[in-house]
Amino acid sequence: MVLVGRVARAQGHRGQVIVDPATDFPEERYKPGGVVYIRRNAMVDPLVITGARFHRGRPVLSFEGVETMNAAEDLAGHELRVTVEALHPLPPGRFYEHDLVGCAVETTEGFPVGVVSKVEGGGAGSRLIVQGRGANEILIPMTDAIVVGVHLAARRILIQPPDGLLDVNVTGKQRF
Repeated sequence: MVLVGRVARAQGHRGQVIVDPATDFPEERYKPGGVVYIRRNAMVDPLVITGARFHRGRPVLSFEGVETMNAAEDLAGHELRVTVEALHPLPPGRFYEHDLVGCAVETTEGFPVGVVSKVEGGGAGSRLIVQGRGANEILIPMTDAIVVGVHLAARRILIQPPDGLLDVNVTGKQRF
């Protein structure tokens, strides 16, 4: 399942919650009739969205069966997830974070850099967090000039780093 938001807190007295979205499609993801899942007490429970509005860029949601402030407060802090099949297709050149995590990163010359452990930022400010040799993390901006190939089927990302990029977070004798 894929993270699409986190319940921040209860809102009002009618069982609504404010959500910190983790999706590029909040208006489509949080529509009435949509289903998200949460994990409670080692169980994965579906929540059917019955109402949605936006306040200051954040969704305020109502769920079927959550009708009191106490019930809404019980959801606070929980992650909202959807199945991979429920994700929207992305345009060419855009990728879901879960697709990139675990991909091997190497230079166009074939030098292994490491494995993507995380993706930070969004849109034009995205960067790959790559676990390099040893305990070194390498931050690689997701720009067309640097990330020249993403091959999801092969779980491989090709980069053409500018001089010094791979050395920024490496110390001692472990230079690239």
